[in-house]
Amino acid sequence: MFAKLYRGDADIDFRKWWPRAMVLSLLLVAISIGSFAVRGLNLGIDFEGGGVWEVPDENSSVADVRAALPAGKQDAKIQVVTGTEGRRIRVQSDLEELGPESESVTLALAEQAGVGPEAVSVSLVGPSWGDEITKRTLQSLVAFFVLVAIYIAWRLEWKMAVGALVAVAHDIIISVGVYSIFQFEVTPATAIAFLTIMGYSLYDTIVVYDKVRVNEARLGHRGRMTYADLMSMSMNQVLMRSINTTFTSVIPVLSMLLVGSLLLGAATLQEFSVALLIGLLVGGYSSIFVAAPIVVLLKEREPHYREAKERAKRAGDADTMARSVGDDATTEVISSSGTIIQPKARKKRRH
Repeated sequence: MFAKLYRGDADIDFRKWWPRAMVLSLLLVAISIGSFAVRGLNLGIDFEGGGVWEVPDENSSVADVRAALPAGKQDAKIQVVTGTEGRRIRVQSDLEELGPESESVTLALAEQAGVGPEAVSVSLVGPSWGDEITKRTLQSLVAFFVLVAIYIAWRLEWKMAVGALVAVAHDIIISVGVYSIFQFEVTPATAIAFLTIMGYSLYDTIVVYDKVRVNEARLGHRGRMTYADLMSMSMNQVLMRSINTTFTSVIPVLSMLLVGSLLLGAATLQEFSVALLIGLLVGGYSSIFVAAPIVVLLKEREPHYREAKERAKRAGDADTMARSVGDDATTEVISSSGTIIQPKARKKRRH
């Protein structure tokens, strides 16, 4: 099977898997939307605004730091960050402006860590900055969708543009759902990763669509193949290429996640690589099990492929009836054209 996949000679019947995959996708999308509605997203300071304090601390736990914070700040978000600069405690909380409120947190963290107040770094992000970041992120997503839809509709056809955009939306919703379920922090790096995810997902999808167009020009108008057959055949021919594309993209992302973020403590790499890893896996899945069946549903509404589907159905019914009669030589068989065929009586053997 592996050798056949590499040669593009595999004969996997994707038509049987598409309905099951669509049910799975709808379930995952429903869970993601439900989690987003109930739990929301863990938005970073760049989106919500507020203050961030960082202090070098080799010993204190999150519980110790939380207990040391002044009243009104005990619900702050506290993280332990390790890296080349050593172990650090990061505290994120709402903060309108630098002043007595921020100084009280600075003094509490310095005392807990056993360092001077000057060792505590403080940064402030205003709410207006967070609103601007959110607005620009949404504008980028909308612009991306519009430009991609126009290009695919011009280069291929509008039905394929619909399939590709639905697959991309599927990838984004599930990726955001994972962030909501596990409460990963959403930062500008995450937003950049989401845009990158859409690029990877579309690349994989367009490779499949292009192969379908080539096969359609060669075989699709002969009237013998349904569009589902054509899509399934094309998927077998490019499946290994899609797997290799996803695999070779996942390897460097895993390197960033394991080496860059976990070993070296680069928090920005973690924010970027987690979103990218989730999106690559979901995108590889959606190009096969979401984008393809949607185009099949749209294309089989066209008169040519609708007739081909009906002919295939009649032929399948006739084949089923022929198998059901077994060796009964006197039973009539209906051909794919609707005519009745009288099977020839077989001669009995003499013993």
